[in-house]
Amino acid sequence: MGELNDILQRLEPTLGPLSGQPSELGGGITNRNFRVTLGGDDYVIRRPGKDTDLLGIDREAERLATETAARLAIAPGVAAALDDCLVTRFIACRSPSAHELDTRVEEIAGALRSFHESAIVLHASFWVPDLLDRYAAIVRERGGELPAPYLQAAAVAARIEAALPLARRYPCHNDLLPGNIIFARQDARILIVDWEYAGMGDPRFDLGNLSINNRFDEATDERLLTAYYGTPPTDGARAALKLMRVMSDAREAAWGIVQREVSELDFDFESYGSEHFQRLQSAVAQQNFDDWLAWAESEARPHSGQSA
Repeated sequence: MGELNDILQRLEPTLGPLSGQPSELGGGITNRNFRVTLGGDDYVIRRPGKDTDLLGIDREAERLATETAARLAIAPGVAAALDDCLVTRFIACRSPSAHELDTRVEEIAGALRSFHESAIVLHASFWVPDLLDRYAAIVRERGGELPAPYLQAAAVAARIEAALPLARRYPCHNDLLPGNIIFARQDARILIVDWEYAGMGDPRFDLGNLSINNRFDEATDERLLTAYYGTPPTDGARAALKLMRVMSDAREAAWGIVQREVSELDFDFESYGSEHFQRLQSAVAQQNFDDWLAWAESEARPHSGQSA
């Protein structure tokens, strides 16, 4: 706790004196998060894990994205940003059930679209094929071996990229795991947290990432696309969502391999990666995977409802 005490001493002149003891918030698999009371107000201090820059995380982009999302009322506000932590206002919240996420998918679509269409330009990029190349280099530099499924995932990502080229970049979240969508207890607002992978990328990836990580069914996907684009989806838009679900699993699986090499957190990264590799392989084995590629390639749809 020595480093945390140092951070608290640096925060006290601006946020006020510490009351009580910091308490660690569970659930993080990249960082450590602490709830603290300073000057009578509650905050969350986010401490980056070891070598998180190797994962494609840009802390300045995280801060800018969080501030932008807070102005849009879809994230907690930023109270302070130091070189070694980000401090946000604590909001009493709860994790929604899968049913609650399903019933409010239109609100989530609206929240994401508002961020995608914001004027913010993040000085970080996010595109899964590039990320896979970077992760592979990290593993090899550290003397590790890339498993055969990793190479398959990279090949699948390249096929998807050919069908869905990234023509224009928008600010995106890129990490819409179940734990990163919360409901504020006071007013039941939907909030999106953990913007550390934020960067300029493809909003269609956010939609696919949200869908696969929260296990949306086809009916929910249909509502998600309709709400996001403001019109019933075409076959091309449906295919793009399915392909980005696969792209998301490629990213998560590769992330598990790299975290196994660099992280000091107590988490089974190998099993995490294997789970996503297996789900990716199951999707690619489906008979209509090639149809998705063809439908997506034949229809160039504007990424966020605007002309590209």
